[in-house]
Amino acid sequence: MKKRVLTTRENLPGRGLDRLSGAVDVVARPGTGRPGPAELAALAPGVSAVLALGNDPVDAALLDAAGPTLQVVALASMGFDNVDRAAAAERGVVVTHTPGVLAETTADLTFALILAARRRLGAAAESLAAGSWDLFRMHEYLGLDIHGVTLGLIGYGQIGRAVARRGQGFGMRVLHYDPYADVTRDDGLSTPASLTTLLTESDVVSLHVPLTDETRHLIAARELAAMKPTATLVSTSRGGVVDEAALLDAVRSRRLHSAGLDVYEREPMGRELSPLVAEPYVVTLPHIGSATEATRAAMVDLAVDNILDVLDGRPARTPLPGSAARAGVAA
Repeated sequence: MKKRVLTTRENLPGRGLDRLSGAVDVVARPGTGRPGPAELAALAPGVSAVLALGNDPVDAALLDAAGPTLQVVALASMGFDNVDRAAAAERGVVVTHTPGVLAETTADLTFALILAARRRLGAAAESLAAGSWDLFRMHEYLGLDIHGVTLGLIGYGQIGRAVARRGQGFGMRVLHYDPYADVTRDDGLSTPASLTTLLTESDVVSLHVPLTDETRHLIAARELAAMKPTATLVSTSRGGVVDEAALLDAVRSRRLHSAGLDVYEREPMGRELSPLVAEPYVVTLPHIGSATEATRAAMVDLAVDNILDVLDGRPARTPLPGSAARAGVAA
């Protein structure tokens, strides 16, 4: 009898689900909207694995609904704040994610936000679309330069390093601060700095840390006040890393030049938009850092590889830090 795997979406990019369906019985939650905890729990009894996206709720109730057959939760995402990791560890369930495959693509998007925010590309494009560009005016849509300024990276993992490489191409001086990794040496791409130094000296501050208890509101009123009034804040990490109310106040009071955001404290927003969306000096995108055909397909493929490896008794390829690589092994 084939093992059963629950996927939280029935349509995913690439051929990963086809590979999975050839090895197990796939239970696909119908629909495209965000699933609720009760909906997932109703589908979970008896499954050996769950393939979830980065904002699907994976809590103790879902793990218990699956029962003792559950071996692995595979996230098709880099982030993992949607998972109750302690509950998974207590039950001997492996949790995996998809680092590496999305680093370069997310770094591309990060630089797109840097360019759009500092050069005010969103406001300029909206003006053109509205038909209000009727005369060339020297004072309109004036932005700030990217080349030759200082780029500060908070978080210096795979994505942070990829952004550093792009910064070098723009002739930027690059600094980094990482609250987790031992990155105290200059690697030729970026120079280590304290958080205070990075905030006060950077013209662009870009966030690349996971959302944890330690990083929630890592950038709040005090940190924003330390930044230059000509600085730009960019985040492609997780929304809760930034205190959005403090950011809105800083931009509206012109104590911060601009911001570029791909992630938010509440996702998805739907019709109840954050006030940041309407700010002329803020560029906002709907969490599309990894959204290319090749990268999203690679994320699903890696999640499927992790599931098949664990179900076949092999170690997971990319378990979360602190998670067991094999089912039933204490973290």
